[in-house]
Amino acid sequence: MIHSIPPEEVLIQNESELVLKVKIVSASDYFDGHFPNFKLLSAVAQIDLLAHYAAKYFELPLSTPKIKRFKFADKILPDTSVIFKINFDSASGKVTFDISDSEKGTSYSSGTYMVELA
Repeated sequence: MIHSIPPEEVLIQNESELVLKVKIVSASDYFDGHFPNFKLLSAVAQIDLLAHYAAKYFELPLSTPKIKRFKFADKILPDTSVIFKINFDSASGKVTFDISDSEKGTSYSSGTYMVELA
């Protein structure tokens, strides 16, 4: 379990596409010290989770060295279930993602980054 986040539910998984359902529980240490009176999942925590899942399922490095675009559109609050949609283009090393609410479909964040290919 990463940062007290329960195991993810895999909805779609193939060589280039991954869709996960993840519960961001209030007990997660991602919320420790970040706005104590108004807890939210920070941008750094979102990037960390994204890199973790990309590394786990696509065997990519945990680093995000060439960030092309990251857009943070809304706040992820404690006890929210989210959908991570991650696409990986192995030819170019491009990773695109969208994190959205699992019930409302509202996008919380999206973006693109590049990984170094061996």
